[in-house]
Formats: sequence, structure tokens, C-alpha cells
Amino acid sequence: MLRELHEELGIPADYGLDGARPSYEEAADLVEVGPNLVGRMQRLAPLTAAKWHEMVAAAAADGIPLLIVSGFRSIDYQARLIRKKINAGQIVSDILQVNAAPGFSEHHTGRAVDIATPGSRPLTEEFEESEAFRWLQENAARYGFSMTYPRDNRYGFIYEPWHWARNA
Repeated sequence: MLRELHEELGIPADYGLDGARPSYEEAADLVEVGPNLVGRMQRLAPLTAAKWHEMVAAAAADGIPLLIVSGFRSIDYQARLIRKKINAGQIVSDILQVNAAPGFSEHHTGRAVDIATPGSRPLTEEFEESEAFRWLQENAARYGFSMTYPRDNRYGFIYEPWHWARNA
């Protein structure tokens, strides 16, 4: 199924074969954690959801609002994101620097969260200038979260200061 989906999207046949980008299974057990910035309900794996809520509450107690942009994404949803970008005229090689191919997104696990905060445009490097980012750098590890895609990361993705994930 993934091979056919990758062919349809124009994803190179050798994508992920070098081991630099791990593949991920879709989480089977998910719980709702609240709506994102546009009102779409987000879901995470149960333990990640609990730790997300704890982290959000701790940040709020310090006066730092953390907002969820994206949590769990199915393989199908990841394919729709890429299709939308292709249909908007973007080329696949550029898209794959920002979005993992279906089957390779950490969001499939239900343990990854894209985070925003008021006053900072979501999903931009601008997030690194926010108090929320500084708070996460100092405190996220207490809740098991770490930034997966720092500058010059081993996965070859762009720097994503907004993307934080919880280890299994």
C-alpha cells in the first residue's frame, strides 16, 4: 500500500531506505486532547496526551500558553497534505524537506505535537523567538518531550522548533 501511495505522489522509490528517516506505524489507541488553532479536534496516544496536558498546565502556571497545532496524523492524512501541496504547484523534493512521506511521519505515532503560542506565526522558525520555545527548552524534558528536528538534524528535515515528541 505505501509503495503505491508513494508512486502516486512521486516520492522516490529509495525514500527512507538509507535509514536516515525511520518509518512509523500508526497509533491504534488515541485520545482527544482538544481542538487546534482552527478548531479541529486533535488526538494523541494516551500517555502522551496525559503528559501533554501536564506540560500545558505547568507552562500556563508560568504564564506561558502552549497551543496544539497538530497531533496524530494518519498515513492517509499525511498523503492528503502532500497532495494539497503538489496541487498548489510545489515540487515533491521541496515538500519532502518539510513533510515526511506517508509512513515516515512521527505524527503517525500519536506522540508528536506541533506547538504554537499567541504572538508567533504557527509552524515557522519565528517560534524559536517566543517565551514558549524558551520554556520548552528548559522544561519539556520533565514531561518526556524533546525537539525532534533541531538545526542540521540527522533526518534532513528543515529546522522545526515547533515540533516536539515524546519518547515511547
